Amino acid sequence: SPQTPPPRLKLPLVSNSQHKPWIETEYQGIVMENDNTVLLNPPLFALDKDAPLHYAGEICGFKVHNGPSGSGSVQFEAVVLDRSTGEGLVRSKEPLDCESQREHSFTIQAYDCGEGPDGVNSKKSHKATVHVRVNDVNEFSPVFVERRYEASVPEGRLFERIVRVEALDADCSPQYSQICFYDIITPNVPFAIDNDGNIKNTEPLDSKRQRVHTFWVTAFDCGKNRAQADAQVVVTVKPSCKPGWIGWTKRVEYTPGSGSVPLFPSLHLETCEETVWNIQATVELQTGHIGKGCDRDSYSDRSVRRLCGAVRGEVDLLPPPSPAANWTSSLPTLPSSDSSLVFSFNGSNHVAVVPDSVVTGLSGDHFTLQLWMRRGGANVQTSASQTRGNRREEEIIVCSTVKNDDSFSHYSLSVHGCRLSLFYWPDVSAARPVKFLWKLEQVCDSEWHHLSLSVQFPSVTLYVDGVTFDPALIHDNGAIPNPAPRQRMFIGACWGQLKYVGGYHGLLSGVTVRPGSVEPHSVVECLYACREGLDFGDLETLGSGMKVHVNPSQSVLVLEGDDIESFNRAVQQVTYRNSLRFATPGVRPLKLTTSLRCFNEESCLSLKQLEGYLVVLQPDAPQISLSGVGPHLARPAPEFESPRGVPLFPELRIVCSLSHAVNTAAQGMEGGALMSDAVAHTLDGCEVQPLGEELNAEREELLVDMDVVRERGLEIINTTAYIAITGAESISVYEDVLRSVRYRLAKGSARFERRFRLSCSEMNGRYTSNELTLEVNFLHSLDSLYHPSHLLASQQQFLHPSHHSGELSGHTLPNPHRNSVVPGAATVIIMVCVGFLVVMVILGVFRIRSIHRRGEGGRGGAKEGTNQWDDSALTIIVNPMESYESRMGMSADTEGEGEEEEEAPESPDDASDDQRIIIKKEGRDSNARRY
Repeated sequence: SPQTPPPRLKLPLVSNSQHKPWIETEYQGIVMENDNTVLLNPPLFALDKDAPLHYAGEICGFKVHNGPSGSGSVQFEAVVLDRSTGEGLVRSKEPLDCESQREHSFTIQAYDCGEGPDGVNSKKSHKATVHVRVNDVNEFSPVFVERRYEASVPEGRLFERIVRVEALDADCSPQYSQICFYDIITPNVPFAIDNDGNIKNTEPLDSKRQRVHTFWVTAFDCGKNRAQADAQVVVTVKPSCKPGWIGWTKRVEYTPGSGSVPLFPSLHLETCEETVWNIQATVELQTGHIGKGCDRDSYSDRSVRRLCGAVRGEVDLLPPPSPAANWTSSLPTLPSSDSSLVFSFNGSNHVAVVPDSVVTGLSGDHFTLQLWMRRGGANVQTSASQTRGNRREEEIIVCSTVKNDDSFSHYSLSVHGCRLSLFYWPDVSAARPVKFLWKLEQVCDSEWHHLSLSVQFPSVTLYVDGVTFDPALIHDNGAIPNPAPRQRMFIGACWGQLKYVGGYHGLLSGVTVRPGSVEPHSVVECLYACREGLDFGDLETLGSGMKVHVNPSQSVLVLEGDDIESFNRAVQQVTYRNSLRFATPGVRPLKLTTSLRCFNEESCLSLKQLEGYLVVLQPDAPQISLSGVGPHLARPAPEFESPRGVPLFPELRIVCSLSHAVNTAAQGMEGGALMSDAVAHTLDGCEVQPLGEELNAEREELLVDMDVVRERGLEIINTTAYIAITGAESISVYEDVLRSVRYRLAKGSARFERRFRLSCSEMNGRYTSNELTLEVNFLHSLDSLYHPSHLLASQQQFLHPSHHSGELSGHTLPNPHRNSVVPGAATVIIMVCVGFLVVMVILGVFRIRSIHRRGEGGRGGAKEGTNQWDDSALTIIVNPMESYESRMGMSADTEGEGEEEEEAPESPDDASDDQRIIIKKEGRDSNARRY
């Protein structure tokens, strides 16, 4: 048979490689310490566009190159898992150690199989970067730095840390290398350990009970591996004393009126035989909440000046806004603990321009300028460093140019950082200015301070919080333009060429200037003197080497010495003094800070700050009683129309229920006592107020003896709504002033009644008196009542009752507009006609009443006693011309007339003289009864 040819084999397509393989540009890989396979993201795949050609479209291998640091390729290799898909795998050649190297970087490159199995003409891809991170395995356990820890502590105290143990873990990752917690494995020991290895005692240790405490601790890492070996802790309890203050009382109570009381009567310092060469203790009493850094809640600044004996004549440059002093109305104000106003200045448009009428009386080169100031805003507490750096411009507080005899002088008080300066021109047209400069921390600490500047050019004295500071004089101030020769004064800035310059940013209060002379030093000290604060009992008993310092506000007292015994005696003489009879109740925080210096600084004791509080108890409230004035005051109307009017309170008595005795102990502590305890019962204000509608300025007014008011230096506000008298003065002075208050009416303005209310207060309104109400009645003569003009007014009042609150005791206050008289003949005719009509109506009513009474007499008195009152359809008619004489001593005459009337009820003439109120009853019984 013929031979069959062999079958033809199908060979794959073979072609030259035309395209390079493609891989990603960057890979992120993770490998565990106990594994060599790297998990890549994204997975390793190489693609070739020559696929599906044999060889040319297949991936034959990957090549690993060195990383950026030159290492990495030796530890890793890449193999092909599938030549057709190009899948590959990266693995480490040897186990990796996270502790030696945690991260690796290298590059990888893929290549195809070329034109044949030998890889001829193979093409390579680009190089891709591979980052491999070695994940840690918790293969190490914690190891303590030391196997044994020892410490010694004195007995009887609790310590925050006695000793600290420490363990380390060799793992590379934070999860396994950190020590998560420590544990005491010995049971029932009075110790505890925190997660940082700090060991403290949970109860005071007693050396007599157990001298040495031994226990074991272990550590765990965050993988919960326990330490290979536990650590031993040995704590030795030393018998020792307790260094520090002994006898400290956290709460101290003070009863108002007790004078000075010791704060630490049994306190002493125990140093446990430690040799010290310097001891310093600082006692702080926080009283800043009471007022402007001191006790200003008792009286206002103006009242304090009076009580301190300051010479009168000061001019208030920032008075409360009023029609007479309106230059402060545009300034924002803040609430104050005393009655004085606190004005806020923003450094730009908040400026007070004092009018020329006030500036005219401030001429001369001798004057005293006083003020309370606080830099910064109302709620922002800036530090001294911030105040120095934030504002570079000069801030002007007061800027004044006044006219003297034949020239103009100028001065300006300003602050710049922590410096206070006064520029003074004796003559703005000739002399150069002299600059007085002070560098003061008080200017830039954002706290309230009292400044008093006494100028007797060329001498200038500055008092800050009652302490004198000497200035530095600077005569060469450069080229400073002279102020314009024009009289004017500004508060909060100064006027430049076209605008305000040097705006002040802060708070001001009590800005006053007194021309002509300067305040004595004793008065300045009294103006700032705190009537409560820290003091020292007896300086004569102070031991040798001891020093005592008290700050001006008496809120900080510093003791310094080198002898323990003398120091302990001095501490026990630190006292709290409050000379206010009605002290402000509340809590005052109290702190004691101690600093010791020893010959051996390493073993020197360190005492913590002690904190407590002083409680001022509630004082007994004074009872201010106003009396001596009856509830009614009746006078003939012409007396009220006289030029002097009628006194409202001629027999007024003001009594305070508490004694006015002076506390001599407190007075002695004050050292002179311009503000002794005797002024605690002075009044600081009284007010007379008309009840109902306000006074009609054209028809009525309240008069006060202004000579008495000026003589006593009191202030008065007299308006149609009230009259207020203010200023700290004795009760007798206020009695004299109030007794001089008179009420006056204009001619023809008499009404039927008017009511007034009087009240007084002391301690800035903290204690008030009872309210004394006085009803003033005007007695009208019969002729004046029947005058046509009065009849017109009466009928209008009767026919048109008012709905105002002035409707008192059944009478309606006449409306002044309705009672006004229209001039002319028509008015006279109208008045006569209306008056005649009123007379006829009244006579008719009286006639009807007489007829009813006759019928009533015929029935007999017995039936009248048995009748019951029926109040249906009751009408009450009030005679508007009734005067107050029936209630003020004329009742006897009225009763006489009534008896006559009973004897002859048929006479209408007799009945008309005494008729007051007619009650008409309609219905079943039409009887009329008189009341």
